[in-house]
Amino acid sequence: MSQYTVLVVEDEKKLLQTLSDFLTLNGYSVIKADDGEAAIEKARAHIHTIDIILLDIMLPRKNGYEVLKEIRNYSNVPVILLTAKSEIEDQLEGFECGADDYITKPYTLSIIKVHIEAVLKRAGKLKECMECNDIRLEVKTQKVFCKGEYIETTPKEFELLQYFMENQGIVLERNRILDAVWGYYYVGDIRTVDTLVKQLRKKIKDSNCIRSVYGVGYVFGGEVNDEKD
Repeated sequence: MSQYTVLVVEDEKKLLQTLSDFLTLNGYSVIKADDGEAAIEKARAHIHTIDIILLDIMLPRKNGYEVLKEIRNYSNVPVILLTAKSEIEDQLEGFECGADDYITKPYTLSIIKVHIEAVLKRAGKLKECMECNDIRLEVKTQKVFCKGEYIETTPKEFELLQYFMENQGIVLERNRILDAVWGYYYVGDIRTVDTLVKQLRKKIKDSNCIRSVYGVGYVFGGEVNDEKD
């Protein structure tokens, strides 16, 4: 099960799908809406499970400001506004309506991820520490401990381990791992994933935590019957 749920509201169908795919690859559960009315309906229906909302301002039926005002009548869920408008007045209006952050188009997907993590952290939703068996991962300081012993990791090794721990028990394909950790538009070889997994296994004594799934990819924790990689 994904750790966080994001409601993505965007009327450009291709961009909506791209954002949804990227967030899914990064361990988020995604709910989609392509107009203001649908956004309000889905926000109300899932308000107790939604952790954050990405909300485009220029929407049909109801614009983003109207949607945000409606949501603020019953919830303080974090909201990041997405818009092509860059004027200070537009940003101020967004914050006055209750927005937590503001991203101006065009933007990169990595920027979206950074903003989401920052807002979740400010809202007290982002976990500062993750644990599984003997492995402890401190998100803020980017430190890894195994059986209480500090394990030095590179930034990419840390990102990979964090991604595995956010998706415990889920079989992850190599392409999915590559997209989530290295970026949606990374053009490198999937063997990059295997190389980094081998490096992590050498550093983490309990190598059974990262299990190979023959012909597919890897799973962190849980039971796997076929381990031939």
